[in-house]
Amino acid sequence: GGYFSPYENPRLEDGPAGEHLTDRLTDEAIRFMEGHLEASGEKPFFLFLSFYAVHTPLQGKPELIRKYEHKLEETGMDSVEMETTEREWIHHAPPRGRFVERTRQGHPVYASMIETLDANIGRLMAAIEEFYLKQNTVIIFMSDNGGLATAEGSPTSNLPLRAGKGWLYEGGIREPMLIRWPGSGSEGKICEVPVISNDFYPTILEMAGLQLIPGQHRDGISLVPLLRGQGKPDARTLFWHYPHYSNQGGKPGAAVRSGDFKLIEFFEDDTVELYDLSADPGEKNDLSSEIPEKAEEMLELLHRWQHEVGAKGMHPNPDFDQHYLGENDLSLDKM
Repeated sequence: GGYFSPYENPRLEDGPAGEHLTDRLTDEAIRFMEGHLEASGEKPFFLFLSFYAVHTPLQGKPELIRKYEHKLEETGMDSVEMETTEREWIHHAPPRGRFVERTRQGHPVYASMIETLDANIGRLMAAIEEFYLKQNTVIIFMSDNGGLATAEGSPTSNLPLRAGKGWLYEGGIREPMLIRWPGSGSEGKICEVPVISNDFYPTILEMAGLQLIPGQHRDGISLVPLLRGQGKPDARTLFWHYPHYSNQGGKPGAAVRSGDFKLIEFFEDDTVELYDLSADPGEKNDLSSEIPEKAEEMLELLHRWQHEVGAKGMHPNPDFDQHYLGENDLSLDKM
């Protein structure tokens, strides 16, 4: 399937030939709101709209692709000049070929997908206003991962953050988040306090005037006090666990952030990297050997959390073929 009808999606009826998926999902969301208002009046509703964009496959509207191809031509640069393999963490891994990191925005198809997404969010906002819902509707906008910057076409750049989707570096796990909550006092403000998607559930409960259910959101906190300017939450530790090889080159591992410090543990060889994100958001200076006591403290935090939640680890693959490495010019040192 793809972004144009026929979608070949068993869960979505095809639209007219050439209909764009992002447009279609917005149409469906607007129809849902309209139908809800007709049937239930002012009764509250919850709408979760997960756009496919800007996920692969990279497909855009032809007229917008041409628009951004012209803009790229005006820069005098080509796509190759906006990519690099001069990164120690980039390696070869068939069948996807060489991993390449994009260092500058300049992908016409990706840009066209961004514009289409942006336009449809505008359509959604306009519909909310048209339905007189603007003053009592909370809107949360967030991505589930960083931009695809190191593989599968490497269509975007997360610089100055390191790497991207599929990695435990900041380029993979730090995303911008927007919350629009009329009357909260948060309008137009920028907040630098780290939060995580686990916080959505308790936050939405409190926004809706409902009782929190701690047993169901043990890993999250309500962001309502933060949004209302009633103070920052107590210092807490954030965790990520990813015991997988990613399509984008990332290795199995886990990460922990406490204050400004972040530690990444790599499961293959039990190595760690430590960064001070306040001074080094691009994670260029590994401090694990300079302040080993801090690395050990962070690693202990991570291991304790993994034990408490029963985090699953890695197991050797009994079917692994050692000949695969030689046949594809690889070694375990490169992986």
